[in-house]
Amino acid sequence: MSDFPCVDCVSATANGAHRDLTPLFDPRSIAVVGASADATKWGGDIAARLVRNEKRRDIYLVNRKGGVICGRRAYRSLSELPSAPDMVMLAVPAAAFEATLEEALGLGTRAFVAVFAGLGEAGAEGKAREVAAVQRIREAGALMIGPNCMGAADTSVAFQGVANLDIPVGSVGFISQSGAMGEEFTMRSQAANSGFSRFVTLGNQADVSIAQILWSYRDHEPTRVIAIYAEELKDGRELACAAAATVAAGKPVLLLTPGRSEASARAAHSHTGSLAPDSAVLDAVCAASGMVLVDTPAALFETTLGFLHTTSLVPGGRLPAGRRLGIVTEGGGHGGNAADCAAAAGLTVPLLGEKTMTEVRAAHEESAGSNPIDFAIGTTDPDAYARVVPALASSGEIDALLAVGQLGYWAARFAEFEDQVEAENKSARSMARAARAAGIPLVVATVYPDTSPAETLRAEGVPVYREIASATSVLGRLADHASRVPTGVPALPLPAPPLAPPANGSAGPLDYWSARGALSASGIDFVAARLVETATADELAGKAAQVAAELHFPVAVKALGLLHKSDAGGVALGLNSEAAVIRAVADMVGRLRISALTVERMAPIQDGLELIVGAKRDPRFGPVLLVGIGGLYAELLADVRTALAPIDEQVAEQLLKALRGAPLLLGARGRPQLDIGAAARAATALSCFAAAHPEVGEAEVNPLLVMTNGALALDARVILN
Repeated sequence: MSDFPCVDCVSATANGAHRDLTPLFDPRSIAVVGASADATKWGGDIAARLVRNEKRRDIYLVNRKGGVICGRRAYRSLSELPSAPDMVMLAVPAAAFEATLEEALGLGTRAFVAVFAGLGEAGAEGKAREVAAVQRIREAGALMIGPNCMGAADTSVAFQGVANLDIPVGSVGFISQSGAMGEEFTMRSQAANSGFSRFVTLGNQADVSIAQILWSYRDHEPTRVIAIYAEELKDGRELACAAAATVAAGKPVLLLTPGRSEASARAAHSHTGSLAPDSAVLDAVCAASGMVLVDTPAALFETTLGFLHTTSLVPGGRLPAGRRLGIVTEGGGHGGNAADCAAAAGLTVPLLGEKTMTEVRAAHEESAGSNPIDFAIGTTDPDAYARVVPALASSGEIDALLAVGQLGYWAARFAEFEDQVEAENKSARSMARAARAAGIPLVVATVYPDTSPAETLRAEGVPVYREIASATSVLGRLADHASRVPTGVPALPLPAPPLAPPANGSAGPLDYWSARGALSASGIDFVAARLVETATADELAGKAAQVAAELHFPVAVKALGLLHKSDAGGVALGLNSEAAVIRAVADMVGRLRISALTVERMAPIQDGLELIVGAKRDPRFGPVLLVGIGGLYAELLADVRTALAPIDEQVAEQLLKALRGAPLLLGARGRPQLDIGAAARAATALSCFAAAHPEVGEAEVNPLLVMTNGALALDARVILN
């Protein structure tokens, strides 16, 4: 765990994250402005749903023409209402937004749901109007979701304020910028007899953010699992902190966000004006906060179901203690495919011991194999799974159990054989309880997921999937989540005095010598070097040769004033004499017109490994650290790991050991073990430097030479915002 504390609730409140969202989820009264008798319009659909579900709050319908809508009076304006509404749902044209907003704020309205589109996502003018409206709302102490959203619901208080959808009751807290994604998740939930504790679509996320909604879910007792679809991760550090706090409270947080391809990023931006996050930064955020990142809507829903039935908040629920998977099936084809899918999900399918197999065969004498276990005639034996599962679940040789094949065969194909169908239901109940008693999660993949045995399994807390790959992928994510210890979201230190800008006074790269000095002052050890500056080319060469002799040969010469010195031919290595130095400097002066350079002692590259250690400032999440295999092949190998900065040395070592090339640091194949602690100290120092200097856009040491005793920076780059 990082020594840098996660931003706590006090600081979050100071930053405005912990706003009172009660008016959003449990308004005392609601006015629909733009209500209509036409249910095909947003105002008509919302009005009809609110009136139909009116239980704990007053519902007012407002239409400038008045009349009767949904069997009740329609008021011509908010000012005509018998009392001020706690919430106003805006189904008006964008042109009428500001006037309606002012009227409602004048009455004391505390929450707004803006379902209309045409502001922030429509261009600069709309964005400016949106920003001004949010400022007015916050000045008044109110809040708003949207524009361009479908609304919100809290089933624990019977609030149904979502256009086009009746939200089923359940335990999932859902947050989405996309209404269409919310509709898909709702349809999937209804099909699986699942539902929501709270449901929010945020659209443009102009005022209330995903992070603020997530904070409210952490302490919302009916919410057990949170699923998020985000097109822009605003207030990135705050979101990561909210996720870390929610995960620490025992509530898994799942995230789906587009933008890993150029086309996907364009789609997100055109929809809500959002900028998609960098995938490497997302990996760092999830590692720090414990969020589970998924890549498709199906995976978001399927994994939500998996967590819903295995969290500690569910009676008897338990995550896998490891990656060992037991597979039981009625056919070899399903078993073999399940084993392949398990391997792809990072799970192992171990051979089972003779004692376990003896118990399995005693339970079902037709059983074959030693994992996957195939009992061959399961399609005609409705209790076959229930007979085998207890022996396997209690063996102590597996951490999770997958039952795959044709569970529900009788119910799907021969429903008239009531005894057989009842036996299948009894079998489903029995196997679920056996797994629960053994303390391991059970997941089922069946070609008959819509039968009564499947419903029995779900009622017993067992996720049921149609596809084998879905089931194994979910189990893999559950195992990942159980084994991963979030590093915590570091609080940023107070800014240090800003670095002096480049000579031209504008943002951009510092010269190499200045960058080297800044990083050296932060605690990174550099190879010995001297700066050489003279008026003429001959003086430059002569002085460089003199310095080289003082540093001792061999030396390297590096031209100053070039961002990519090696690519431009501005680096000469392994110079063994004064004459060699003079020739190299003369060549650089002739080609590159330089007037300054550095002379550096050659490092023992043959005795170590070159790493890259870098940081950049992400516009949403702040400073992010990168470590990887470096040198000339850094981009070619692309073997890197990332983390939110700053980090401590323990986290830095974890990142280094997670590299594919880590065995080269740890002494593989007879190589000497290198000083990974020194590399970690350098990475930590760079992360703290980047976190303390918000004016730094990028900082990099490449290569960082790690040796058996120590680590030396051989090059440096710092670019100011």
